Amino acid sequence: MALKHIKFDCRYFDGSKPCLFKRACRGCKSYEPMNKPRGEKILIIKLASMGDVLRTTAILPALKEKYPQSHISWLVDGRAEELLRDNPFIDRVVAYGSDKASALQAERFETVISLDKAAGAAACGTLIRARKKFGFGLNERGKIFPLNKEAEYAFLLGIDDHLKFRKNELTYQQLIFEICDLKYKGERYGLSVGRKEKQLAEAFFKKNRLRADSLTVGINTGSGRVFANKNLSPGKIIALIKLLREELHAQILLLGGPLERGINKHIAGKVDFKVTDSGCGHSLKEFAGIINKCSLVISGDTLGLHLAIALERPVVALFGPTCSQEIDLYGMGIKIISGIKCAPCYKNKCDKNFNCMDSIDLEEIVNSVKQLMGRRF
Repeated sequence: MALKHIKFDCRYFDGSKPCLFKRACRGCKSYEPMNKPRGEKILIIKLASMGDVLRTTAILPALKEKYPQSHISWLVDGRAEELLRDNPFIDRVVAYGSDKASALQAERFETVISLDKAAGAAACGTLIRARKKFGFGLNERGKIFPLNKEAEYAFLLGIDDHLKFRKNELTYQQLIFEICDLKYKGERYGLSVGRKEKQLAEAFFKKNRLRADSLTVGINTGSGRVFANKNLSPGKIIALIKLLREELHAQILLLGGPLERGINKHIAGKVDFKVTDSGCGHSLKEFAGIINKCSLVISGDTLGLHLAIALERPVVALFGPTCSQEIDLYGMGIKIISGIKCAPCYKNKCDKNFNCMDSIDLEEIVNSVKQLMGRRF
């Protein structure tokens, strides 16, 4: 095969190995150029956190509607890569820090959407070549700056606490749609949970004798390490579990990741009736499969909350140090917001003896569960 016959612009062409179809370019009926009429080669830069990566997927349907033949790449932190796997709107997922990530600087895109304010991600927004750029970049002094006029408001939210905490009423999705000059029409997160993960969750419920006809409340005990007090204390979770059992006869499923192994074991050991620990060693998709089996999820502003939203599970969302107005529950949940004066604060340490999450009333959580579940249980 002569070099002149190679389709370098085909979305299936790699250059270092045979393509998906294992055949020569000349005469190939699967040839699909990355730039068709009304199409664009688009790069999204959103590395972390995992919850933010998940909710950023809401822009994908709108991009495909505007550019039906577009080729969309996504640069993401390797830990969040699994959340984007099998998303039908994404053509290529590139792990940040990999050789393929470095190679992006040799490419040219029509559009770069840079939505992270971390220096490394913003530097990619500046350095990677594109005709149009949206979001945030890094200037010659190493400072974050808005790449387009539409990103200026979201940029100001990051440096003006009064604007972010007290005045802003836009959700995260509305903000990123505004940055990208797209019209927000209530687009939801995109998350694919495969048959394998659903079967594993089914087997887990069966093994632990969790009945499908009973109210199963998943309590996400995690809060991450970035901000202080994003979830209830273990003592309050134990008290909440007892109330849910007494008033609703609920099956309790403790949710969490590797950081919650000790907390979940402690909580389960302090209750004199059955509380199921979901385990903290699941992959992200396996964790999502288990959440998908819950009747309802109670969670602070963490990945578990965003997984529940993506899977359209009813949620009771608890807010202390972070901004509740930025979270869209899509009519599927109830927000309980701390009334303490210093919240929100986005601090990673708290010196309060009585913190924002301590102020949340447990009966209000139970009543919210009752309201969301209605007469189903």
